[in-house]
Amino acid sequence: MSRFVQLHLLTSYPPANLNRDDLGRPKTAVVGGTERLRISSQSLKRAWRTSEVFESALAGHVGTRTKGLGPTLQKKLIDGGVADKKATEWAGKIAEQFAKLDSDKLSTGQLVHYAPNEWSAAQELADTLISENRAATDDELGALRQHSTAVDLALFGRMLANHPESNVDAAVQVAHAISVNSVRIEDDYFTAVDDLNTREDSGAAHIGEAGFGSGVFYLYLCVDRSLLQDNLQTDTELANKALRSLVEAAATVAPSGKQNSFASRARTSYLLAERGEQQPRSLSVAFLNAIRERDAGVLNNAIEALETQQQNFDQVYGECADERCGFNVERGEGTLKAVLDFVVA
Repeated sequence: MSRFVQLHLLTSYPPANLNRDDLGRPKTAVVGGTERLRISSQSLKRAWRTSEVFESALAGHVGTRTKGLGPTLQKKLIDGGVADKKATEWAGKIAEQFAKLDSDKLSTGQLVHYAPNEWSAAQELADTLISENRAATDDELGALRQHSTAVDLALFGRMLANHPESNVDAAVQVAHAISVNSVRIEDDYFTAVDDLNTREDSGAAHIGEAGFGSGVFYLYLCVDRSLLQDNLQTDTELANKALRSLVEAAATVAPSGKQNSFASRARTSYLLAERGEQQPRSLSVAFLNAIRERDAGVLNNAIEALETQQQNFDQVYGECADERCGFNVERGEGTLKAVLDFVVA
């Protein structure tokens, strides 16, 4: 089994605001001295792990990320007849096994990513406390954090500040997606009209602005297949399902930001997958200088730049991957199915 799988994707998005900054404008980065659009890795990973692709292929193996285990259990205990004060104390003790509690002594101070079996174990313990009308023992509390087969934890990792022994090292590294072309953020000035306005009162009921931009994005992912196997307790079948789902989601699923306003859904136009034992490397340097519109267009020029960069790395360093597979929508070459079969071969 080749240890590393690397993915290089080029996806063209029309005017959109997929991932916003603190001012509500599209996120950007300065690369090679020019401003580019950016989609953060956090935004991408959330879109993938909550997608129908993951839900349909990995049902029962996707975790829950929340601060709210304590309040959820408190309500369960109260509904089961436990007094409010005891319910708060008992639920807090359970939640505290995963992270330090917030000032309300119930919610966790950090977002905790729970594996399905951990979430179920907490619910079952609450049922036991209800039926036996008692607090949890130390042994019961200590057994809550379990080895799991949660695919999203195995792929993207978990950090529990107060319980480092339950941390999970991410098997997948995801870069921020960066537009290969320089951009200028534009503003959409829009109005909304009140349907009950009379002819005498025909002005706008609301005026607003929304930033947007468009571009061809380069995205790089690196998967450590050995670590993914270890994280999933050497369950090869599940690891392969996880890898296939990750690649399919990366090629077909976009963040949901402002989709109702821009309908900017897109699928990847170019994907290069590589397998091998060699030290991984991104091909982002191909776009250090912004791709310009020329005869072939930005997308085709970006494909040419990426393929040239890959060949140049191989020329200087030797083969940087043992095998490659991909597709190119612009030329009608390759298939997604072939890539999915390749990454798990």
